Amino acid sequence: QVQFVESGGGLVQAGGSLRLSCAASRSIFSINTIAWYRQNSGKQREFVAGIASGGGTTVADSVKGRFAISRDNVKAMAYLQMNNAKPEDTAVYYCNILPADARRWGQGTQVTVSS
Repeated sequence: QVQFVESGGGLVQAGGSLRLSCAASRSIFSINTIAWYRQNSGKQREFVAGIASGGGTTVADSVKGRFAISRDNVKAMAYLQMNNAKPEDTAVYYCNILPADARRWGQGTQVTVSS
């Protein structure tokens, strides 16, 4: 089964931008929907954005208009473009399929937004 490795996190000031990457261990052509999730300490992991194989996207209300998800099936990659970051976006970000498969959680990538 496909496993994911996230990267691109870091420290960004409020209002800044960051691009997260998700590398799949093998082809993602057969995966219907790939999604980004995040988890802040003390909170449950939450859905951020998802993208279907045909390119249709779904974005959580909390990031709508600021975050954009994309995928490159040839490179077996998915991306999360974060714009106008807010301190409440601080979390560990993960990619997985939708609905999430517990066996596919990776290490995630930490994003910290300073005010």
